[in-house]
Amino acid sequence: MDNLCPRFEKAMGLLSTRWVGLILFDLLKGTKRFSEMEADLPISGRLLSDRLKMLEKEGIVERTIYSEFPVRIEYSLSDKGRALEPVIRDIQDWAEAHITQEEVQSDEQNV
Repeated sequence: MDNLCPRFEKAMGLLSTRWVGLILFDLLKGTKRFSEMEADLPISGRLLSDRLKMLEKEGIVERTIYSEFPVRIEYSLSDKGRALEPVIRDIQDWAEAHITQEEVQSDEQNV
């Protein structure tokens, strides 16, 4: 383990940050406004905002501001973020094949 790649460790840290996977999965569907994402995800607005800022800082999410009234802000995956699609799809496929509904319900009860 002494030779663990720091890039791999950084990537796993990002992807394992709570709610990041669901946010990325949601943005794979296309550009979203904050309110749409807030409605789609079981996460508080404050935490969603924090995670989006983190992902924007990492270059994974892009924020576009439109000078309208009221101001419109949209979020989308950058090229770097879209490059995660096969990884996210593979995790989804693995989860569907190997995680039972009972395991999910058990985890929900323990939270």
